[in-house]
Amino acid sequence: MQSIFPFFKWCETTAIYNAVATHEWAYPALETFHLFGLTLLLGTMVLMSLRLMGAIFKRQPVAELAGELMPYQTTGLILMSVSGPLMFIATAVRCYGNTSFWVKMVLFILALFFHFGYFRKLVRRDDANIRPETAKLAATTALLLWFGVGMAGRSIGFFG
Repeated sequence: MQSIFPFFKWCETTAIYNAVATHEWAYPALETFHLFGLTLLLGTMVLMSLRLMGAIFKRQPVAELAGELMPYQTTGLILMSVSGPLMFIATAVRCYGNTSFWVKMVLFILALFFHFGYFRKLVRRDDANIRPETAKLAATTALLLWFGVGMAGRSIGFFG
């Protein structure tokens, strides 16, 4: 099996690497946008999950709340999806040997598949068409995945 390490090494020869690595403020700025995106995403996921669990906003239909939160959730995902790869390019070789990075990537991919493959479809249904057990399981799974992404991402700096 061929290693993907050459790709990681190549990332650190790009103009993006030079722009981010040589400017003192670039990486912290990217990290700020990344964390802001994560905060938007996690905040909306907590609200949606608590609604699915029947803990808050019980009178508001799930689909209505999902529609109101969607722009914030999407903004969070976009911020993370743009800033994350730029941050990666600036630290690619270091990330290659970082277990936390790989855990984050696996959780991120699982979270995206779950989010777009199931969760968004579930929260668009009428409340009468969502079984309570299904709602609680989906809410718990979404929270575990997205918080796992956040925690693994945070640990990258500690275990690099």
